[in-house]
Amino acid sequence: MNLATLSLAYLRRNALSALLNILLLAVGIATITVLLLFNHQMEQRMTRDAQGIDLVVGSKGSPMQLILSTIFHLDTPTGNIPLEDALWVQRHPLVSGVIPLALGDSYGGHRIIGSNHAYVRHYGGTAVEGRLWTADQEATIGADVARRTGLGIGDTFHGVHGISDGSSAAGGDVHDEHPYRVVGVLGRTGTVLDRLILVTVESVWLVHGHDDDHDNHAATTDDGHHAGHDHDLDNHHDDAGYADDRWQQHEGEEDRQLTALLVRYRSPLAAVTLPRVVNSRNALQAASPAFETARLMQLMGIGMNALRAFGWVLVAAAGLGVFIALYNALKDRRYDLALMRSLGASRGTLVLHVLLEGLLLALAGVMLGLAFGHLGAELLGQSLRQAQQLEMTGRLFIAEEIWLILLAVGVGLLAALIPAWQAYRTDIAPTLAAR
Repeated sequence: MNLATLSLAYLRRNALSALLNILLLAVGIATITVLLLFNHQMEQRMTRDAQGIDLVVGSKGSPMQLILSTIFHLDTPTGNIPLEDALWVQRHPLVSGVIPLALGDSYGGHRIIGSNHAYVRHYGGTAVEGRLWTADQEATIGADVARRTGLGIGDTFHGVHGISDGSSAAGGDVHDEHPYRVVGVLGRTGTVLDRLILVTVESVWLVHGHDDDHDNHAATTDDGHHAGHDHDLDNHHDDAGYADDRWQQHEGEEDRQLTALLVRYRSPLAAVTLPRVVNSRNALQAASPAFETARLMQLMGIGMNALRAFGWVLVAAAGLGVFIALYNALKDRRYDLALMRSLGASRGTLVLHVLLEGLLLALAGVMLGLAFGHLGAELLGQSLRQAQQLEMTGRLFIAEEIWLILLAVGVGLLAALIPAWQAYRTDIAPTLAAR
């Protein structure tokens, strides 16, 4: 019989105590695992969504709300900005390029975004079915939108005023008079693009009643297709690679508005100067994605640190439980240990035997905890996906989990040190005589 088999036999003899310690350790490990996975994926997703955007310009309000609503699309917009101010930003010498955003409607809980093709290129999106939108009332949908709504090429749908949860009544009035037609489906990018429905800025204006200039809107032909104002955005680029678009041609029309502009700096000097200049205008507010994202992660980190501390308390309690279990079991096994010594086992063998029991308990707890943690992360991810918020999966292993395993194993071995030392000091003759 080897030491591993012997250690397992002793653990089976104290099955209830061993099981409770394993479960306590597993709960602590599971808690920390879920937090690690959530933090890793959220930080990765936010970094990816905000990458390459130096500044967001929108209406006055909360900078955090502006970033959440225009980059991550997780909040309601702070309002709209006049087209005149948007063009002022676009033409500023410190600005290399802008991407316009016009928000306000949704379908099936997915936001309808008026923008240009530069928005798709920014996130590396490509159409895997059909093509990108070109005419008004044409729509190209993200991969998640296609999967959740069942929309495909040629299907039509009506936008709902406001950001709904998939119910028309919850979101507001349905724009029955202006249906959208799906002309393309984007491939999965792992970015916010997957959750959006993309149309022209003019389509958003048209749906909301800005249809006085019929020359700038598409007409619907008898065969159901939209015609009249296709445009090749790839023919008009500025230094940053952002496309020019027809929204700029409506200068002077006071009722035209945009929700926000995603801005790219022309030089490092812009980071110091441009936000202050933008904020000096009555209708505009500038928000830095890098700063606001870091602040958001810091705010969320407070709650995560508290939960992580709770997890480590559970791990420490499990380690204490392992120590108590081994310490108490050692009193009942002194005779067995003395008998092993009399049969030729060395003191080192006894120490290894006790340490192995602590190691087995720790390994069982950490493996079970990791399984619980990944299962919990997957269930949480499904809940977030149903709410159409941040994506999260439990089918991911990150480097931090290796350190978590090593630390948990270290707790188990540390808990076994004192019982192992007592086993080392076992005196053969007095112990056998006392029996």
